[in-house]
Amino acid sequence: MDWLLLIAGLVVLLAGGEALVRGATALARSLGVSSMVIGMTVLAFGTSAPELAVNVAAAIGDRSAITFGNVMGSNIANIGLILGFTSIFQTLRIHRTIVTREIPIMLGATALAILLGSDWMLGNTPDRFGRIDGVVLLIAFVAFLYVTVRNALKARRDDRFMQEAEEEQEESVALKPVATGSLTLAGLTAVLLGSHWTVEGATRVAQALGMSEALIGLTIVAIGTSLPELTTSLFAALKGHADLAIGNIVGSNVFNLLFVLGVSATIRAVPVPDPRGRVDLLALALFSVILLPFGITQKRLRRAEGAILLLSYIAFMTWRTFF
Repeated sequence: MDWLLLIAGLVVLLAGGEALVRGATALARSLGVSSMVIGMTVLAFGTSAPELAVNVAAAIGDRSAITFGNVMGSNIANIGLILGFTSIFQTLRIHRTIVTREIPIMLGATALAILLGSDWMLGNTPDRFGRIDGVVLLIAFVAFLYVTVRNALKARRDDRFMQEAEEEQEESVALKPVATGSLTLAGLTAVLLGSHWTVEGATRVAQALGMSEALIGLTIVAIGTSLPELTTSLFAALKGHADLAIGNIVGSNVFNLLFVLGVSATIRAVPVPDPRGRVDLLALALFSVILLPFGITQKRLRRAEGAILLLSYIAFMTWRTFF
């Protein structure tokens, strides 16, 4: 019964996230918001809505260990599982703007999160993301959003990546204005309900299996809430926009670290599980850094590199789960 609750929660959560992003996107467009801005705000929120909903529900329910595992696990899965899996199907081109702008921003967000969660550096224990850390992350997110939108508005005519992203959003939205309100409301309701079921089911499964809530968040919940990114990346590849997959993943990781973790920590302090939490932070850093040399030296992710990412992810998750 616990597994059924968890699975049902994930299904409702993902369906609600899809409905929410479609309704909100159509609503924003009906208000005259450009496709590019929608893609960088509404859709960025939409693909991370499952993580946000689960983490807020976990924070409110005093189960913040799930929050840590979900954020770290989702970001690691985005790179190792989703980019690895997608690039096996089709080589992913890495645009210059991703190498010079998006990946460095992601690395900066990763470094900031690791620094804020490593209280041992200041002689304080246990490690955790406190409310002040959450506020710092949210301030960094606002700065990131402002700079990103400003630069995109200035350079979109000359930025091929932004042009393709805008075209992709134009293709993805085909809703009548009369349906946007009800669809958005239905999506929001499903996300809230699904997040509650997911947290409850994950907690019960963890207790039944003798696994920590952090580990359940790192594995089952993280992979489940990363399904929107997987779907988006695969659909982009099938439509001939495989290069957009990296931009989607990088943006989602920044959103998870700065906004999702920031909101969660502001509601309730998020502990870093001892001692495996530090290993998870190190794994997040390694999976994030590995994208930079691929982008600088080859300007693409080939099938061989995708296989390396995927196998590395499988190896890490196997070790993390059973050892």
